Amino acid sequence: MIIDAHTHVWPEKIAAKALAGRVPGMEARFDGTVPGLKRSMEAAGIDHCVAFGIADHARHVERANEFISSQRSDWLTPFGTVHLDLSVEENMEILQRHGIKGVKLHPLFQRFALDDRRLWALFDAFGSDIAVIAHVGFGGEGSANENSTPQMLAEVVRNFPKLRLMACHFGGFRRLDDAEKYVVGLPVVLETSWPPGLSEIPTERLRALVHRHGPDRMIFGSDWPMVDPADEIEAIRRLELHPDDEAAILGGNLARILGMQS
Repeated sequence: MIIDAHTHVWPEKIAAKALAGRVPGMEARFDGTVPGLKRSMEAAGIDHCVAFGIADHARHVERANEFISSQRSDWLTPFGTVHLDLSVEENMEILQRHGIKGVKLHPLFQRFALDDRRLWALFDAFGSDIAVIAHVGFGGEGSANENSTPQMLAEVVRNFPKLRLMACHFGGFRRLDDAEKYVVGLPVVLETSWPPGLSEIPTERLRALVHRHGPDRMIFGSDWPMVDPADEIEAIRRLELHPDDEAAILGGNLARILGMQS
């Protein structure tokens, strides 16, 4: 079973606008719609995915959660959104209203820091009930790139041992040196996406990172629609890991985290 832990979708009428210039210096490979995601999954042999609905502003939180929760299916698990301009109570009520059991945090676009104590108050409210996957590292513009660093992630891991936390991009997009220094080896699940492709990381370095952190704490993610998930699956297979470890990374670990039958 292959599960993609990291995909983004928008309503069809706004997908093109939402993707335009979303990531500086990078263009999307696909259209960002749910039908487009389904086609890519089928082409890549992916059985299930986690799809994100993210609100850059507080006023969009309700609508984003309403949309992404409506996409729930036997092949798609929705992860919703929160925003720090809403109270803890408001965020929790919206998640509960839409049956959302996991959230995606993107501090760069949402304009808050991973070490903001208002966010930590939300982590307290989440406990072990709400799964969290967070962007860490570069990917925005200017000072926004300092909103979610590997050092901040390490502090969250130390302070919230019960939080079901997953960190995108090996815990530091374009900050792999810092991720290896501060994050790798900590009790946190690391996700493998690295747009525009994992091939940018030398195979030996990637293999060593997986072994050092532990393949039981790694999950496959593509960051669709920015990359082709078929290419990223092939990059994982090029690591020539033990078959059990490869299967765990490509789907088994996330199935366990989400309480799915693998």
